[in-house]
Amino acid sequence: MNSEKEIKEMVKEKYGAIAGQSKQQNQSSCCGSGCGCSNVEFSVMAEDYAKLPGYVPDADLALGCGLPTEFAQIKSGDTVVDLGSGAGNDCFIARADAGDYGRVIGIDMTEAMIEKAKVNAAKLGFNNVEFRHGDIDNMPIDNNTADVVVSNCVMNLIPNKQKAFYETFRIMKSGGHFSISDIVLQGTLPDDLRREAALYAGCIAGAVQKDEYIQIIKESGFKNIMIQKERKIDIPEEILEKFLMPDLLSKLKNNNVGIYSITVYAEKP
Repeated sequence: MNSEKEIKEMVKEKYGAIAGQSKQQNQSSCCGSGCGCSNVEFSVMAEDYAKLPGYVPDADLALGCGLPTEFAQIKSGDTVVDLGSGAGNDCFIARADAGDYGRVIGIDMTEAMIEKAKVNAAKLGFNNVEFRHGDIDNMPIDNNTADVVVSNCVMNLIPNKQKAFYETFRIMKSGGHFSISDIVLQGTLPDDLRREAALYAGCIAGAVQKDEYIQIIKESGFKNIMIQKERKIDIPEEILEKFLMPDLLSKLKNNNVGIYSITVYAEKP
């Protein structure tokens, strides 16, 4: 897992398989992300979307780590872009806020997720929600398109986060803003743990330090950055020991790594 191409292909393969699973199957796998721990009966990262207007159960695969659309301040008529849109969960909730005169575009690198999202949209009869296949670090979207960008536990999966945030800046209108939920770290994750494919697809090994994450956003040109929500993620040992050898599990404990879900807001000047 040394090259960006290898990491992207691994993530695409993992999430392509997840696209064929139900929310219940994903919740019974480690981190709610299909990592292969199929007998664990809970998800530790996902939050409950059911209370939000526009919620579509068929589009909820329990793959997120926050509720970015709840904090995104979407207004009627806005154009919203969802980065890593999966089966369409955040897009449909964003559409409830943007209304009939708004527009919602979902971007995902996994073909199977795009197809699943399109099926869900067709069932709902929406004509102002679309899904495009593409990478977040090279989006098939014109400059100055989005009033609002949302994303849920996806940036950590992208090897070149700086490029992904530059792209986010490019597609946003001046005065636009984003609300992004993601996983960040406090404390050092050992290199051999970062090489674990299951940890990467499960949103841990691709995460960076919280301060580094905020700095990347600043360097991409965004202003008025603030953390809207922060939540510590405690991954039970019975999950980790399913796919980590004892020596790696011991390293994780000894390094006192804190894993956090944050929802970050920022504006394009």
